[in-house]
Amino acid sequence: MLPAPKPDGLSLADVLRSCLDAVNGDENRLALPAVGNAIVVLIDGLGADVLKSSAGHARTLAGAMTSKSVIDSGFPTTTASALTTFTTGVGPGQHGMVGYSVLDAANDRVVNQLSGWDALLDPETWQQVPTLFETAHAQGLDPVVIGPARYKNSGFTRAVLRGARYVSAASMADRMTKAATEIAAAGPPKLIYVYIPELDQAAHAHGWRSREWTSALELADAAVRELVGALGAHDGLLVTADHGVLDVPQHSHVLVDDELLDGVRFMAGEPRCLQLYFEPDASDDKRADIISRWRASEGERAWVATRSEAVAAGWFGEVRAEVLPRIGDILVAARKGIAYYDGRLENHSSRGMVAQHGSWSPGEVRVPLIRFGAFAR
Repeated sequence: MLPAPKPDGLSLADVLRSCLDAVNGDENRLALPAVGNAIVVLIDGLGADVLKSSAGHARTLAGAMTSKSVIDSGFPTTTASALTTFTTGVGPGQHGMVGYSVLDAANDRVVNQLSGWDALLDPETWQQVPTLFETAHAQGLDPVVIGPARYKNSGFTRAVLRGARYVSAASMADRMTKAATEIAAAGPPKLIYVYIPELDQAAHAHGWRSREWTSALELADAAVRELVGALGAHDGLLVTADHGVLDVPQHSHVLVDDELLDGVRFMAGEPRCLQLYFEPDASDDKRADIISRWRASEGERAWVATRSEAVAAGWFGEVRAEVLPRIGDILVAARKGIAYYDGRLENHSSRGMVAQHGSWSPGEVRVPLIRFGAFAR
């Protein structure tokens, strides 16, 4: 049986939307009280499981966790999809960011959803759902995004953060200082999103058990502690993440060969959640044979689903017609601690990546939702 989202379960789609409702004094999915300003700090890659395992290095964050401080990221557990779900409040089947890399059928190519934006891919037409920042601005609020300067004018930012005023800040501590300055300033109520990519970067490069990752966690925890101390009586703060991570050593890499890729035009997605696209002229029999080969080879260590099966299982939520072709004809979502790579490539630079994510394991799906300030009362 295929995994599926929890019916009516809380997820990343509820976080920013509930904060916007709280600023407006409205009821919301997270049962947040009315506040003057709402801040969300999103720590990329900080899954609930790794935070619990590293609690001694994150006393502010871990100390504020309760039995209700865990929600689901959503599928796929990858930054491009999860952050867009966070900023729009809808699933990938609606906003269209259905993976790390996906098929751009109009141009017969695979595009990277984080960094692959070019003249052929317009962020505003590719991702058409209004962001919650656009909604907040239309309601007279002041939506603010605080993050590294290098992301300020990226295509991904235009796709998923439009409507917000982008404030650049180099370090984690600087970002929290900027957030504190924003909530102290006069003006309309603020909806603030602070982005911390450093933990995910350290995890990919060194693994989440590394000294480098632990150091980044300690810095993030200290930065959050400073922001908590700067909150006013009517300021609410949530800390969450877009996905968790698993360390996958190279001996657990699965190199996919010609036999499995015969009839496959494109191999996209990411190593723990492949999205495979058939050759356009492949017959029905050929397509059925490809699916059978993948299930026979990988069915014991991955969920192998056709596009229609994945959609029926609710993997992407409700799917708009124009989004459907972006989803792979076959999805291979790792169940075991493995990662898939194209074995035909002699120099696969991404095989140096240690921590990974993208699939359905609890370590990838479960993320914290920690309340501070007015949201904790």
